[in-house]
Amino acid sequence: MVWLVVVSMAQASPWAEVATTTPGPTAAIGSPANGCLTGARPLPATGTGFVSIRRHRNRYYGHPDTVRLVQDLGRALNKRTHELMMVGDLSQPRGGLMSSMHRSHQNGMDVDIWFRLAGSARSANDRYPEGRHPGSMVTPGGFDLSGDWDEYQRFLLKASADHPRVDRIFVNPAIKRALCRSERGDRSWLRKLRPWWGHDAHFHVRLRCPKGSPRCKQQPPFPAGDGCDQSLAWWFSEEARTPSKQPKKKKKTRPPIPTACKVLLSKP
Repeated sequence: MVWLVVVSMAQASPWAEVATTTPGPTAAIGSPANGCLTGARPLPATGTGFVSIRRHRNRYYGHPDTVRLVQDLGRALNKRTHELMMVGDLSQPRGGLMSSMHRSHQNGMDVDIWFRLAGSARSANDRYPEGRHPGSMVTPGGFDLSGDWDEYQRFLLKASADHPRVDRIFVNPAIKRALCRSERGDRSWLRKLRPWWGHDAHFHVRLRCPKGSPRCKQQPPFPAGDGCDQSLAWWFSEEARTPSKQPKKKKKTRPPIPTACKVLLSKP
């Protein structure tokens, strides 16, 4: 079994209808799952070591910190290989809720990066159009790494975790567990790897609230330690792998969007 979480809404989000950014300084507003972005910056279609794919979605905007992270990772990868890192969704031109795939990615501080590398920008877009995803890095059943995992996947994760602006990285539980078992020496970077369903073909990087964004809502910090403990073991328990056995949670009322986001959405 490969865990996969896809979110779809019955109605299109009004944020998806906004095709333009707003001028002026950039600021992240609200949280990754309930926020927006003013003064967004576009990620270039290509750059040293990376290619942005599926740009027809118009989800390649972010805070400058997020754009710089992608560029930093691309340059670091380029020193090791001429293959390219494939970059998926960042945020919409003004952030906000997307009509499909994500609940997060709303305030410009999230980016998805595929584990597989591409030989060229053209091959990446030709080989992986909408609906066709790069293969999983986890074996069927979801317990271990597949034979496609190599040094570059680990390198991208560690380089992301070592980046000073990165807050957390969502990966498949099997990937986290495999690294917990194999890492020697300094294991502090593993703390930023947070297990979550899906995330077997890509990893999701979230940056900290940036300076100059006082209305950005920072997530609570993690517990101490590298996360290679019973909290990780739970993801492989019968309860975790059998939805019917999980405790039923009360349906939460979705909070209203921040006032500043309502204003941003109404601007021409």
